Amino acid sequence: MDITTILIAVAVVAGVGVIIGVLLGVAGEKFKVPVDEKAVMVRELLPGNNCGGCGYPGCDGLAAAIAKGEMPPSACPVGGAAVAEAISAALGVENTASTKYVAFVKCAGDCEKAKDVYDYVGPKTCVLAQNSPNNGPKGCTYGCTGYGSCKAVCEFGAIDIIDGIAVVNEEKCKACGKCVDVCPRHLIELVPYDAPHRVRCNSKEKGKEVKAVCSAGCIGCSLCVRSCEFDAVSVEQNLAHIDYDKCTHCGACARKCPVKIIS
Repeated sequence: MDITTILIAVAVVAGVGVIIGVLLGVAGEKFKVPVDEKAVMVRELLPGNNCGGCGYPGCDGLAAAIAKGEMPPSACPVGGAAVAEAISAALGVENTASTKYVAFVKCAGDCEKAKDVYDYVGPKTCVLAQNSPNNGPKGCTYGCTGYGSCKAVCEFGAIDIIDGIAVVNEEKCKACGKCVDVCPRHLIELVPYDAPHRVRCNSKEKGKEVKAVCSAGCIGCSLCVRSCEFDAVSVEQNLAHIDYDKCTHCGACARKCPVKIIS
């Protein structure tokens, strides 16, 4: 092969490369997705946990919503006040204070108060125990099994299993909601951080059945309802509920509760 043939081959390859480069450049400009600089800026300020606690699948979705004004700067439960302030300053908007929420386990049935109906020897996860007889060894089929599925999904170390039930460290909790989603008995809910009175029970059984398996369960007596002057307490399906929008934190319901499960 002589030098002329080699030069021709090199020129052809170079020419093809130039043509492909031009075509890629044109295609890149034609199909370029517009970038919202505000969303990018907000995304950099978010913590990046992608926990879904804000209601979006990840931080990218929330960043876009905040940039469009569809969500407030305080929408990230993990970032808290510091991130809300930073986003507000970056966007030049007012930071509206939002209510801080924490996870709350609606069960006071620890090892001393709640009865087991058999010795469980299966895998120590709440989800699998739910598939065993009686939905688990605990006599109350609504109470915390204490096997820590919620603890396992908490990224912030905010949940411990103490004396057979899940306990939330409210100072560590970011209200991401993962524990709420994973609990097979649906006994974890998000409540206002500053709500001092909460019903630590999830049972829908009548009083007699509740007392037979747990000494710390709501018996649906309605004394809390009658003691509340603000219509903030109701009993539905034999279980007391507190409306935190109406509650004035007077404590009358807690004082009247005969089993002391309003704490």
